[in-house]
Amino acid sequence: MLEFLLSIDPIAFKIGPLEVRWYGLAYLAGILLGLQYAKWIIGNRKEKNKLSISINNIDEIFIWVVLGIIFGAKIGYLVFYNPSSLLHNPLNIFALWLGGMSFHGGATGVILAIIIYSSVKKISLLQLGDIICSVVPIGLFFGRVANYVNSELWGKVTTVSWGVVFPNAGNLPRHPSQLYEAFLEGLVIFLILFIMIKKNLLNYKGFISGSFLFLYGFFRIFVEIFREPDLHIGYIYSFVTMGMILSFPFMIAGMCIMFYAIKINGKN
Repeated sequence: MLEFLLSIDPIAFKIGPLEVRWYGLAYLAGILLGLQYAKWIIGNRKEKNKLSISINNIDEIFIWVVLGIIFGAKIGYLVFYNPSSLLHNPLNIFALWLGGMSFHGGATGVILAIIIYSSVKKISLLQLGDIICSVVPIGLFFGRVANYVNSELWGKVTTVSWGVVFPNAGNLPRHPSQLYEAFLEGLVIFLILFIMIKKNLLNYKGFISGSFLFLYGFFRIFVEIFREPDLHIGYIYSFVTMGMILSFPFMIAGMCIMFYAIKINGKN
């Protein structure tokens, strides 16, 4: 069996006492590339898909989305994965340097940002959601690769030939579950949504948003089979993990939004 030993320094470079980590660079790359891709969608599909969203709207909501990601992810992690820390010191919400981020929390933060912004600006909530959801897989890809570099959120012990020995997870090879997620939640979902955009499915307001939620929930639940559950939580019941529990509502919500999109489009 071929085993890979992970030996990547999580620190990309140093500037004096300042350490710049790959994780932070991954977040930055995901956000900036996502911003440019959202503008590309509007610039190339606006007339074909009768979009009411402008590039100016994307520039304006950018900071809303960033704050939603950061604080939503932090609050979500504390609420679902480390509630004792939150109860002990509620100010830990702002302690971003301590790590601990939850995608489900970040997604909830972004959803709230989209709802509030679209309400304030009087623009289509579903259209804005479709554009934002189209770019999220970019951030997921970079984020999961950064998890791999950080040697965190690794998978279960395995005998597969591509098993990886993580430096802080013992001497046995494990599933590189972070890379599974980068591939499925990042590349695969991005390509599926890209094809939908090319097929003018932005005309079905909400369909792409629903598709993203369903696909993310499905792939996340699948990868949880290979991923080691958080040590301080373990399995919630039998083989069920917290990640599975939080992802299932995403699948249900995604299916409901897709059906709604098809229904309202049929009336137009």
